[in-house]
Amino acid sequence: MNQNENQRDDEIQEVQEEEVQQLIQCLEKANFMNSKLQLVKYQGFWTSRGGLKNILHYQRHFQAHDSDLIVASLPKTGTTWLISLLFSIVNRVKLEHQPLNKKSPLLHHNPHELVYHLEHGVYGKNPILPNPNQLDELSSPRLFYTHIPYGSLPKSIKASSCKMLYIARNPLDTIVSSYHFYIDFIKKATEDQDFKPPSIEDFFDDFCEGRSMTGPYFEHVVGFWKESLEQPSKVLFLKYEDLKEDPTFYSKKVAEFVGFPFSPREESEGVIDNVSELCSIKKLKELEVNKNGAMNKYVDKKTYFRKGEVGDWTNYFKPLMVDKIHKLMEEKFEGTDLSFKLLPNPQ
Repeated sequence: MNQNENQRDDEIQEVQEEEVQQLIQCLEKANFMNSKLQLVKYQGFWTSRGGLKNILHYQRHFQAHDSDLIVASLPKTGTTWLISLLFSIVNRVKLEHQPLNKKSPLLHHNPHELVYHLEHGVYGKNPILPNPNQLDELSSPRLFYTHIPYGSLPKSIKASSCKMLYIARNPLDTIVSSYHFYIDFIKKATEDQDFKPPSIEDFFDDFCEGRSMTGPYFEHVVGFWKESLEQPSKVLFLKYEDLKEDPTFYSKKVAEFVGFPFSPREESEGVIDNVSELCSIKKLKELEVNKNGAMNKYVDKKTYFRKGEVGDWTNYFKPLMVDKIHKLMEEKFEGTDLSFKLLPNPQ
């Protein structure tokens, strides 16, 4: 560890440690998935006890630039897909319009190594970016992603002209994807040899009651949906199912929103299709860099890529459980005009 990293850790500890411990005493707590990993409810959303310090530091110290592009999402809702797409769109000129050739960093780096996670990749204990002071040295536009709700974002993000791209996924597929991801995560994070994962039915019940990482799910989604309606030039709301159904159309929409639209020539030369193909879950999953290695001691790179299907939930949930989600959607989305496709369209 170099001097800058030591200084950085000391500053974080000095600013937060005592306050965090006092704050934790006042917060609602729950053990995640019947494990030793404890969650705390902060500003209405759940986060890991250990991650609270990172979030506080991020909220207070991150200074957004007007040119920043930030992907927001709940975990396991298409984050990796969207950050890959955003990275390729913004950097395609540097790649001489050949995103599938050997010049694309996505062929040699996991997407999470190229677009920084603000809570943990920048302000975490083992960050991808060694020192937050380096943020101002990043070329413009800076690309980031975050999982916390809109209301809890740093003031600088909400006050700036930076653009946010939110991706949401139907709740049933979100539950399945989260369940599989967090079983592996908890085994590594707790090093508990006796950890026995809960049934997916129990995980489902916790999710419906709002106890999910950075959830409650419905409040998180509705918060960004409303902002996208009130500030359409700042927040673009995307649905995983729509992106899956028509990646070319939504690649164009993303490019236009962030100010890097595809030209007619690029479109005629197949650049949009090339970008969409490179960033597809199928392609990313096949890359050697995403099959092996780890992002950190908690997450293997391959765990970011499972099935990526719409409707995989049909293999897990009984009719009564599906009915419960339908009722929750009706209740939580009432008056918002927000809805999700739960199954793929017939071919």
